[in-house]
Amino acid sequence: MTYYRRHAFFCINQREGGKTCCQNAGAAAMRKHAKARAKALGLTGPGAVRVNTSGCLDRCEEGPIVVVYPEGVWYTYVDEEDVDEIVDEHLQHGRIVERLRI
Repeated sequence: MTYYRRHAFFCINQREGGKTCCQNAGAAAMRKHAKARAKALGLTGPGAVRVNTSGCLDRCEEGPIVVVYPEGVWYTYVDEEDVDEIVDEHLQHGRIVERLRI
């Protein structure tokens, strides 16, 4: 058994030279929002859900990016409502959000 039931990694990488990157799309704020929502829903802690930051996941052109393990599902998102849907559906209930899946 893994330490966390689900683990979400939000890329918050900042690329130099104005190149496309997750941080330019507000990724750090979205990760903070996801972490707070997961905590408010009582999803966090050992054996439950963890929301982490990540360095570059090398999918910058498809971003911003979050990947959820152990399923290995890659998502993109636009706003807090999209992030809420990922937390509520995938992290809480294990249902993949097809409309946001990459």
